[in-house]
Amino acid sequence: MTRLLSSKKIKKNEVDKQLLDDIFKLKNEWMNLKSIIERSFEPSEIGLYDLSIAEAKYFFLLREARHRKISALR
Repeated sequence: MTRLLSSKKIKKNEVDKQLLDDIFKLKNEWMNLKSIIERSFEPSEIGLYDLSIAEAKYFFLLREARHRKISALR
């Protein structure tokens, strides 16, 4: 039984680490898209759509991190 608990903790830690990595990747993607849109004279609908999707994904993962009680600060 102890072996099952220790392997579960390892998996949770791996998932938490992957979640944090994904959060930082999505934040960079979101900020890059936001910067491009802000510099555009007439942003395309597809660009605005991509920006809103990136923002939604980022905030979804932040809420998941909060739910899992892990810090997204590095």
